[in-house]
Amino acid sequence: MMTRLFIALFSSFLCLFSCVPKKEKTLLINGAGASFPYILYSKWIMEYKKNQASVRINYQSIGSGGGIRQFMAGTLDFGGTDIPLFQEEQGLVARSESHKASFKTKKVSSTKKEDFKKPILHIPTALGAVAITYNLPSLEKKELKLTGELLAKIFRGEIEKWNDPQIQKLNRALKLPDKKITLIYRADGSGTTSFFTEFLALKSPEFLKEIGRGKSVSWPRGLGAKGNEGVMGLLNKMEGSLSYVGLSYALSQKLPVAAIKNKAGFFVQPNSSSLQEAALAAIKNNQAYTSSLIDIKGDKSYPLSGYTYFIVSQIEEPKQSALFDFIEWTLKEGQKFSRDLHFIPLPSAIQEKALQNLSQLKKSKV
Repeated sequence: MMTRLFIALFSSFLCLFSCVPKKEKTLLINGAGASFPYILYSKWIMEYKKNQASVRINYQSIGSGGGIRQFMAGTLDFGGTDIPLFQEEQGLVARSESHKASFKTKKVSSTKKEDFKKPILHIPTALGAVAITYNLPSLEKKELKLTGELLAKIFRGEIEKWNDPQIQKLNRALKLPDKKITLIYRADGSGTTSFFTEFLALKSPEFLKEIGRGKSVSWPRGLGAKGNEGVMGLLNKMEGSLSYVGLSYALSQKLPVAAIKNKAGFFVQPNSSSLQEAALAAIKNNQAYTSSLIDIKGDKSYPLSGYTYFIVSQIEEPKQSALFDFIEWTLKEGQKFSRDLHFIPLPSAIQEKALQNLSQLKKSKV
């Protein structure tokens, strides 16, 4: 009797351990880069996790420049950038079979078995805009108008006060303060800076010659801050300040944004309509989705519009399947979260092309 009781108790004891389902291992996928879409990506990651608890997506807001460098160094599973990689960065990349070798651009193909040549793919994720925002409580909710030519003069240091005759002439209905303009710029390499400097360089030969264009430039005046978040932090504290940030950051902080003169000569606010107009103009001209939307033609187009991208290549399984599944979700289900965060969903033609390109990469040999 005691023996039977012991066996029964022992069997129950074993069942406590053997019958409990094993906890599924979490798969970690690391990404980093552009701060411009960080608000949107954070939302996507949170929503995606609700149905994919076994996959953890980690995305760090370090700027497009940092994201590109780390992606090319092989320390990330995917990167984020507001601008396509430069041509030399888009070449074939080589990784070792163990995924420990660094990304390296190669001009000559290698026939070594341990090396795999893998193209880098840009996946557009949303339409956004660079907003020119400022801290001037005296203007309340009145619209400020600016042009690329004026902004170039301000950031070059030629115009230093808000009530400068050149700004006042453009804004006759406003009483601009006799106050110094405190400029705030991105101190890190960023797509936001690249968009902004590309626009100013198009409007001012002097700006192009003295400051240039790109993810990072040497500003002659102002205060630097890291990321859109850092810029917004300074802007909120400093009355009289002016800066360029991702539209979603300005609107989330309820700061005013300027109407900017576009190529057709109209002053346009950044909003869903003006961003869509810029994208549709590019599609009409059969431009690739990696082409610039800066100062694109169109009466209603906002001149500082642009796509933001994931950059991916082939990686080892099971990470590749999990990453590509997440990206497919962002292109389909994730788009519905864009508008509430002041981003514009991808036009259907761009969405379909991105899905097609991702599918081709998925089918290609690893």
